[in-house]
Amino acid sequence: MKTKEELLDILAHFELPEKVVDAEPFGNGHINDTLRVTNEKGEVKYVLQRINHLIFTNVDMLQNNVQRVTSHIRKKLEARGEADIDRKVLTFFPAKDGKPYYFDGENYWRVSLFIPRSVSYEEVTPELSYEAGRAFGDFQAMLADLPEGALGETIPNFHNMEFRLQQFREAVADDKAGRVGEVKDLIDEIGRRAEAMCIQERLYRDGKLKKRTNHCDTKVNNILFDAEEKKVLCVIDLDTVMPGFVLSDIGDFIRTAGNTGAEDDRDLERVGVNLPIFEAYTRGYMETAKAFLTDEEIRLLPYGGRLLTYMQTVRFLTDYLNGDTYYKIQYPEHNLVRTRAQFKLLQSLEEHAAEMDAFMKPWLATSSAFL
Repeated sequence: MKTKEELLDILAHFELPEKVVDAEPFGNGHINDTLRVTNEKGEVKYVLQRINHLIFTNVDMLQNNVQRVTSHIRKKLEARGEADIDRKVLTFFPAKDGKPYYFDGENYWRVSLFIPRSVSYEEVTPELSYEAGRAFGDFQAMLADLPEGALGETIPNFHNMEFRLQQFREAVADDKAGRVGEVKDLIDEIGRRAEAMCIQERLYRDGKLKKRTNHCDTKVNNILFDAEEKKVLCVIDLDTVMPGFVLSDIGDFIRTAGNTGAEDDRDLERVGVNLPIFEAYTRGYMETAKAFLTDEEIRLLPYGGRLLTYMQTVRFLTDYLNGDTYYKIQYPEHNLVRTRAQFKLLQSLEEHAAEMDAFMKPWLATSSAFL
């Protein structure tokens, strides 16, 4: 990490409206380094981030996406007559050379306005899931009219199932770590579901499914709440906002928040789908998103949970077969434990598929959007 003097020098390259005197680590993000910045009065006023350009290799595209998204949301909030808009959408400051970031010769940096009197949550309850559903649904709704091509893919093929299966098949064929023999059962299970798990790509090619603007990291801790009223302020962590299918956003929330166990749970008896979480999130999501969704998308939303869980099963096993080169592991068989836990969650989602699909019927009857 940079020294205080180095950080202040970096901050001096941004168009900030006041003098700042300190920057210290803030939050627990896994990709970017985040610091909170204080002014001469000791008030936390800004957030400084080092962008991980090993993950986000096209920083120009990344920041263009963020700027397009935040400016579009700001206009929508202004049109609604919303008050306190600076607390309801992220605000970024340009560097003095006019760019939306500063490059120090080694790293890329950006600065945003700190949102005061806000909190985020790590826990997941039906109440928070409902609020999260409303927040992410509203986020997508405000961006639904962004023209095609306005945003780039910050991580190409991030939720492309056909691409992930291609990577998986290459890993099986190469068997770099000599582990294929011990996981043939999982390889077979993945193979049996492969065709059914590529529905969204086929529907897109047939013109029956649209690409939308998605958040692609729909965790409850990516939402800021008002610290006093406990109401949603805004959606944060916008680096993965890019074109994709709506199944991704609801699917990833079901996969992460709707799991009764841990993502890497050794005790598979603890792993299963939490239906109250699914139902609460879906109710909230449909309240704000149903106006722009098609019947086909609504019908497929529960399938999104199965799809994203299957995809993560494939990705964990691919990394295990490749010798654990992508995900950080805490012990040699960590990725295998993750794989089996995700597969158990997938089986639970499959067992409850009819029930979850039936939950969508009321919205199908009232949906006004059609392909």
